[in-house]
Amino acid sequence: MKFQGRSTRKRTGGRRRHARNKRKYELGDEPTETELDEPSLKTIDARGNTTKVRALSTNVASVADGDEVSEAEIENVVENPANPNYIRRNIITKGAVIETSEGEARVTSRPGQDGQVNAVLVE
Repeated sequence: MKFQGRSTRKRTGGRRRHARNKRKYELGDEPTETELDEPSLKTIDARGNTTKVRALSTNVASVADGDEVSEAEIENVVENPANPNYIRRNIITKGAVIETSEGEARVTSRPGQDGQVNAVLVE
């Protein structure tokens, strides 16, 4: 078991073994794979006195074209550099190219963390 950021080797080249298991607060959550469907949000408690809104599914995006921002209907996922299988499953993540009623746009927000889809039109 590795801890993120910690090298498994010492300065001398010797091996560094982990001293304990991960604690509950060190575990990560499963990624929220935002699907293309009717909007559905989920609020979760984050660390500290914070909450995060996760978009479980959505079909609306705020699309920016220069200074103009408009609401657009998401029709399809065209490209997703995060995972090629996400295109077939219509999963929206940051960096994904989506087909909207305004044209093709690249997602700039993180729907699984922000609860909304912000995008910029692709020329």
